[in-house]
Amino acid sequence: MKVIHTQNELRAYLEAPREQPKKIALVPTMGALHEGHLSLIQQARLKADIVICSIFVNPTQFNDPKDLEKYPRPIENDMQLLSDNGCDVLFLPTVEEMYPDTNEQWHLNLGRLDQIWEGEQRPGHFQGVTQIVYKLFTLVNPDIACFGQKDLQQVMVIQRMIELKNLDIELVICPIIRSESGLALSSRNARLSAEGKEKALILYKTLQAVKSAFAEGTSLYVCQQLAEQMIADTEGVELEYFALSEVRTLERAESTEEGKQYVAHIVAWIEGVRLIDNMFLND
Repeated sequence: MKVIHTQNELRAYLEAPREQPKKIALVPTMGALHEGHLSLIQQARLKADIVICSIFVNPTQFNDPKDLEKYPRPIENDMQLLSDNGCDVLFLPTVEEMYPDTNEQWHLNLGRLDQIWEGEQRPGHFQGVTQIVYKLFTLVNPDIACFGQKDLQQVMVIQRMIELKNLDIELVICPIIRSESGLALSSRNARLSAEGKEKALILYKTLQAVKSAFAEGTSLYVCQQLAEQMIADTEGVELEYFALSEVRTLERAESTEEGKQYVAHIVAWIEGVRLIDNMFLND
């Protein structure tokens, strides 16, 4: 695996593959990699000739400077995992490399997509996400970009950006990777006790129950009530929100329309840890 630190070096490296031409896949990350991230690398490996992973802890998507400072950076471990899982190039830039202009302005009109749900909780977060991902897209010019379904709102935001900027990039949404018990893999899980991890399974169980009810034709209102009651009945779990939405807009759905895809998404707190999960209802 080749490690590249500068944009100029990466551009030079990509000249030959583009001329051949070879299919290029990009997997943007902020590091602290786990099996969920590695599944994106493996999916990219199946779809492209060259797999590039970026690790960059992007300051513009953090609302709290303390969160940015505390973000884990186990780079040696990350490099070994990427090498073991078929990554060809690791792009590992500095903040100065990606933001040479400290006064750089960026705003993309995402409508309500960056204002609802996670956008409401973290104002400006998705503007920061699109800012860095657009930089990476224009630098690498990938044929394919792989993102995880677990951060579904982020995926929909990036899809909207691709459309707004008329980028010729295929966005691949990779399934959520779960533990054997069903818990969605996340670096945050490490902060849970064994008892906390057991309680956290209610998120997956709730999503499963709602999906089954949805398949049986249960109304969205009743599905919503079912989910909220299941969480309320679980001691030590505080629901932040549960929503049933149309996938592309993520607006709360009051009823269903034929031909549209729907998703249940949930955020809850356990032992002071904020956990997110989602499940497509009509795959």
